[in-house]
Amino acid sequence: MSPRLDASQTQTATSAPSLERPEHLDEADGTSGFDGLDGLPEIPPYDEVGPVDARALSKTLFERLESLEEGTHEYAYVRNTLVELNLALVKFAASRFRSRSEPMEDIIQVGTIGLIKAIDRFELSRGVEFPTFAMPTIIGEIKRFFRDTSWSVRVPRRLQELRLDLAKAGDELAQQLDRAPTVGELAERLGLSNDEVVEGMAASNAYTASSLDAQPEEDDSEGALADRIGYEDHGLEGIEYVESLKPLIAELPARDRQILSLRFVANMTQSEIGDELGISQMHVSRLLSRTLVRLRKGLTVED
Repeated sequence: MSPRLDASQTQTATSAPSLERPEHLDEADGTSGFDGLDGLPEIPPYDEVGPVDARALSKTLFERLESLEEGTHEYAYVRNTLVELNLALVKFAASRFRSRSEPMEDIIQVGTIGLIKAIDRFELSRGVEFPTFAMPTIIGEIKRFFRDTSWSVRVPRRLQELRLDLAKAGDELAQQLDRAPTVGELAERLGLSNDEVVEGMAASNAYTASSLDAQPEEDDSEGALADRIGYEDHGLEGIEYVESLKPLIAELPARDRQILSLRFVANMTQSEIGDELGISQMHVSRLLSRTLVRLRKGLTVED
């Protein structure tokens, strides 16, 4: 009565618990705990079950599942058997996404989650075939996986959906206008403001990202991206000190500020400064030293 699992089928069950019949349900045990499974048809190996037979067996198992209490071993056995019988639906849905960069095993695992959700929600009384009911849930789960994990930078779901709407509207308008649509045309088509369209277009840039260390194409004479997007500004190292010095310099006497300006801005020597101000070079040296000590002390106090 219970399914037989060979090695390959055991690997397939990574997304669902083992479907081996619980030991306490063995008829030889002499207990009545297996009564909930009486009358179920014998299920052959899953890889030998065709789509028509899987649909018929699933209908029988769903009928039995409705009569079992959730949380029991019998309920888990029937539910897990339904998962194994309908894994072909997951593989079929996953095949539509084989061109994506994600491993097929991951896509199947995510699709299996959708299958389990569909099994838990399915009701025979609706008169709908299970594959018809389950497929939208399975595909929706896979699409949600790509929507939440494929973006290089996490953006709000609203912007993720707006990106898709903009891409669709852009393609349609490009065919009609024989040119790329403007922001205003996209906004009018989608019933949005220009700012919302611009925000969606900016969010689209976060879908993919290039590595800063990515090497250029063979015919590209430029270096890696990191070598082309800026340079190291050594002046940034001292900007904090410059900003801290500004109020201290503003408090200096006018002559001291002039000496600092002539020395460090105009790059004049002390002798040249003395000639400019009509004082000796030694006097300039003493005034400059006194001013620098005062500024260093002020920076120390600030820190």
